[in-house]
Amino acid sequence: MWKIIFTSFWIVFIAELGDKTQLQTMLLATQTKSIWGVFIGASLALVLSALIGVLASTYITKLIPPSYLQFAAGSAFIIIGILTLLDKI
Repeated sequence: MWKIIFTSFWIVFIAELGDKTQLQTMLLATQTKSIWGVFIGASLALVLSALIGVLASTYITKLIPPSYLQFAAGSAFIIIGILTLLDKI
């Protein structure tokens, strides 16, 4: 269980560094005196987002094999990357 916890932590932590969510949170923190409010709100949003992802994946994998989901997710990331490089997004 601890291995899954640490792996999940590091994957999400690294993925979130420097992304638009973190940048938006930093911007919001500069515009308010309630940095703890920003921190708590952003933390709860990330927890809720993770909960939705875990619950959705539990349901979806009963309908669609995980290998198909991995292929679809990988393909979506590649397409988004290409569109980003071409300045289409």
